[in-house]
Amino acid sequence: MIDSSAIAKALSGIAAHTATASEELCSADGALGDGDLGITVSKGFAEAAETELPDDVGMALFAVAKAFQRVSSSSYGTLLATGFMAAAKLEKGKTEIAPDDIPGLVTAARDAMMARGKGNLGDKTVLDSLDAISEALEGAAPETMVDTAITAAGDAVEQFRNQPNRLGRARMFGEKSIGLADPGQLAFLRIVEGLKHG
Repeated sequence: MIDSSAIAKALSGIAAHTATASEELCSADGALGDGDLGITVSKGFAEAAETELPDDVGMALFAVAKAFQRVSSSSYGTLLATGFMAAAKLEKGKTEIAPDDIPGLVTAARDAMMARGKGNLGDKTVLDSLDAISEALEGAAPETMVDTAITAAGDAVEQFRNQPNRLGRARMFGEKSIGLADPGQLAFLRIVEGLKHG
């Protein structure tokens, strides 16, 4: 079971790992966007890691969403906050998250982010990463979930690398985006990798 202290520990690991990856993510984003993605992600998780979380895991996830809203006005930060809020609504009033609930939480985050960003699966965005992770986690044993999520996120980066971006600023690069990792997908891979550091 995952309680607020486990969430806090995970946030610390993600904050440390995304801080290390910040330059890489800014560089990837600079090839297809405005080059601030690494800062957005690392600042958001650093703020979340410094936030005192309540015992109610739903409210803890809501606090994470608010942390992103405080420090990031970027589209990626807004999408992550939207995803955390969607998960928070499902877990409100509980003190623990059951591992079996995790695929559904990822799916809820994906759907909320899809609605907010007006994106579709196959557009070569973070939505595809969430979709891959949600599918991979179905039926996974709790002790394998982190590694399963990392593998799925990494596979999504490679699966879409040779496709053009179809959403956001990156879509303006059209054919030039073929062969490049989508920055949002790469960022999400680094986020889930951070779960190993918690």
